[in-house]
Amino acid sequence: MKASLLTAARATLEAERRRLTDDLAEPLDTPAQMTYGSQAAAASEVFAQQRDLALRGKSGKGLDLVSGALARLDAGTFGCCLRCAGPIPDERLEVLPWAAFCIACQQLEKDGR
Repeated sequence: MKASLLTAARATLEAERRRLTDDLAEPLDTPAQMTYGSQAAAASEVFAQQRDLALRGKSGKGLDLVSGALARLDAGTFGCCLRCAGPIPDERLEVLPWAAFCIACQQLEKDGR
């Protein structure tokens, strides 16, 4: 694997880790006290809170993927599929530097096999 790809991947991963960490550090808005007749407003607040919780969960999962990729960079195993140990194509890593699987194994993971 080219040193330039490893350097670019590390820079991208570290920037993404900072972004995700900042996202997770943002406090969640809590719904205001409900008053009689404010059902529509309450529903909107609950929807917004559920959306924010879902986005926070996605950011947490993303942070796990990024941290794993940085650990693989440090261990010298970056670019090796975690399932088959084969190489992950450079093109895939350029687009998705936190990829842990080659394309074939990613499909198997997605299918639950």
